[in-house]
Amino acid sequence: MRLSHQVIDELMVHPGTPAALSLRSTSETRADWLGPIGRSSPKDIAERDLEEFKKELESAQELLYADDTWALLLIFQALDAGGKDGTIKHVMSGVNPEGCEVFSFKQPSAEELRHDFLWRCAKALPERGRIGIFNRSYYEEVLVVRVHPELIAPQHLPSGSEAGSRLWQGRYEDITAFEHHLHRNGTRVVKFFLHVSKEEQRRRLLARLDDPAKQWKFSSADLAERSHFDEYQQAYEEALTSTSTSWAPWYVVPADHKPATHALVSAIVLNAVDELDLRAPSIGAEQAHELENARKALAAD
Repeated sequence: MRLSHQVIDELMVHPGTPAALSLRSTSETRADWLGPIGRSSPKDIAERDLEEFKKELESAQELLYADDTWALLLIFQALDAGGKDGTIKHVMSGVNPEGCEVFSFKQPSAEELRHDFLWRCAKALPERGRIGIFNRSYYEEVLVVRVHPELIAPQHLPSGSEAGSRLWQGRYEDITAFEHHLHRNGTRVVKFFLHVSKEEQRRRLLARLDDPAKQWKFSSADLAERSHFDEYQQAYEEALTSTSTSWAPWYVVPADHKPATHALVSAIVLNAVDELDLRAPSIGAEQAHELENARKALAAD
């Protein structure tokens, strides 16, 4: 089972074109992918599709490991309450945890601030045959840092590196060059922006406050960041437009309805693995002979 390429194409930020976030829906796609609903709700269909995509992804992960020439790096970015944690949990719940690792990048440490902004993420890159997931990433350096330019000072940058268009443009160039390097050396980079509306973000933050089981997730910083919603939208608009490439594309996934978000992300991940055209290792004549001897020995045991 695969998602229509028409839907995948719609969600992609095509290189050289604006991300156009203000024109993209946070709740649905223009291209139909749910099919005839009948008695089933869109939520039920999305959850059903997610289960099918997860089964396919399990097989794709095995092939990724067997082929051993590519790694898969999935980058998730979103505003607060955008659904990154839940999406990662649901989409990757079917894969073998031995071949998958998740890294969450919070506020940088003193050590990390004494290195270039790509360093801490470069240390966490997946090996060939494995899946790496970045919950936030080096993109924070052109998102959070752009909205809060006071965070530049602790980075001890050379003179002339003050916050401004020159700094952001330089970082976009560094990021695209870094991702191109990764692709040429066998790491497929796929990037997701979970596009949530301001109203849905409000509902989710309220749900955290109202549910004792979720109150631990709430921070006063969430409200402070929400006041910068429009600034973040602009920062994302420019970052996605400037860094979506053929070798590391951005996908803007509607995030107001979680089941649909999970199904769409899983389908895009599956499509990315398909595009690698992986092959299981072939068995040579000598190895085939050894396997036949082993089979005979076991049968006679």
